[in-house]
Amino acid sequence: MILEAKNSANSIFKIFYKCGSITHLQINPAIKSYSNRCIHYLNPSKTLHTSHNIYNPSGYLGSVYNQWNKNVMYPAILWKRLNSLSGEGVKSDEGLELLQKNSDCDIDEESQRGHGETKGLKKNVERVLGILKKFEGLSYEARSALENSGVVATSGLVKRVLSRAQNDWQSAYTCFLWAGSQPSYKHHLSAYHTMISILGKRKQFGIAWELIRKMQGGRNDRSMVNLETLLIMIESYSAAHDVGIAVKVFHSLNRFKLNTDVNAFHGLLSALCRYKNVEDAEHLVCLNKSVFPYEVKSFNFVLNGWCNLIVSVAEAKRFWKVMINNGITPDVYSYGCMISCFSKTGNLNDVIRLLDQMKKRNCAPDLKVYNAAVYALAKGNCFKEAYNLLDAMAEKGFIPNVVTYVSLIKACCKAGNLKDAYRISDEMIQKGFKPSIIIFHAFFSALKDPKETMELFEKMIESSCAPIMETFVMLIRKFCRSHEFENVFKLWNIMGDHGHSPDHMAYSVLIHGLFLNGKTEEAYKYYEEMKAKGFHPELTTGKMISAWIAGRGLAAPELLKLKEKNSRGVQRDGR
Repeated sequence: MILEAKNSANSIFKIFYKCGSITHLQINPAIKSYSNRCIHYLNPSKTLHTSHNIYNPSGYLGSVYNQWNKNVMYPAILWKRLNSLSGEGVKSDEGLELLQKNSDCDIDEESQRGHGETKGLKKNVERVLGILKKFEGLSYEARSALENSGVVATSGLVKRVLSRAQNDWQSAYTCFLWAGSQPSYKHHLSAYHTMISILGKRKQFGIAWELIRKMQGGRNDRSMVNLETLLIMIESYSAAHDVGIAVKVFHSLNRFKLNTDVNAFHGLLSALCRYKNVEDAEHLVCLNKSVFPYEVKSFNFVLNGWCNLIVSVAEAKRFWKVMINNGITPDVYSYGCMISCFSKTGNLNDVIRLLDQMKKRNCAPDLKVYNAAVYALAKGNCFKEAYNLLDAMAEKGFIPNVVTYVSLIKACCKAGNLKDAYRISDEMIQKGFKPSIIIFHAFFSALKDPKETMELFEKMIESSCAPIMETFVMLIRKFCRSHEFENVFKLWNIMGDHGHSPDHMAYSVLIHGLFLNGKTEEAYKYYEEMKAKGFHPELTTGKMISAWIAGRGLAAPELLKLKEKNSRGVQRDGR
């Protein structure tokens, strides 16, 4: 079989997977030369032979079970929330959920009790959510109904309700206030952090600051406010691209008796870069040289932003020169960022050049670099070399992890080669690795049959791989395009069962899907529901609905009647 290696960023992925048979590969000599240099550096004993068996289970696969490592930087497949990982040796800012782990006393007591009490907790959670849904938002009626419901607030209940209502800040805040008013319950640090995070995402900054003032306590009380509390606010302002306020919050740390040290500064840089305020983060590093002397960790935050958030080769190369000119010696993390960027954009030559540079500087590659190099080879259609590199990894003591498998599975899925993708997935499971949500997303993108897609979704649930919000959004968009509205509303209705409530993106995708398929009145119903929950529709969505209203010539009284009809409930059967 012949595989032509290409240097295009849009190269077609193909894996020739023959269950033990030997596959011969003819490769462009120039690419082969680059690939041999890459493999020779990472493992001098390995050279490229065209007769190499590209499917060699015993050659590169380990049997050690590896959990998903959220600190692995890998091109094109990281979750958005993990795309602003910190520099080598710095605590990663992996998402506000992790901030809930800071309180030793915050234990979900229901999880330590019997099955009967767990069932009781689930029942109470559904009861509280039902009340919040019935009365909608911040209202005296909802608060009164909760107080008369007979439900007792516990940390486990509050945690679950806030998680389920995270995209409906008014309902979440109503629950938070109700629970806090009960004499037998006191909010833990994690509950405050979760609520502040929810408010920050919905830009309810005033209420968030009120909670922070409450956390400070009275004159004789110990303040609950810590660095993580303020970093949530910094991240919220960064997400809203209000960089000036984010920086002001950083400088206000002293008011809360917290240190504006280098760790806090790194937290600011991480938050800014996570939401693509990379240029501002770069300016802060340069302007604060006298306060926070230049070091590779600070530069790595910005470099990672240009490489993995913005994915700009030009900016990455420019900032690399800035690092060198300021006397900063790149470390293995720095090289990993650059190699990742080049891998994403298909610059195989630059990947090899950097690997050569690492060798000259005696900078030993780590698993991140290996994975990025494997991806670069795969993107250049050099799959035999990629498998050779997997052998080299194993010989060097680096066992391929879930990220390594994901690259191969995604490659097969993008090429429409589902048969081989399933085989690699089965092999991965046999080796003790648990399929990640990214793998399921790759299959969802490749599948054409709606029935097969829903069957895979159900298998994903059965395998205890919980869907994330992106899962629902991508499937709803997929089914809207194929006019499978029964599946659309099925997914919409079971979001809550998996701890999610529709967010801004989910509403936008559903509204556009309904509208473009002629279901204009239903689209309008969800548009009104979206606004009632405090979400601001995209400009295109607003124009689309406004044009429809104008086209129908709806007078004010008629429009009022339609809104009244909408408030009685949204039909979710897709008809």
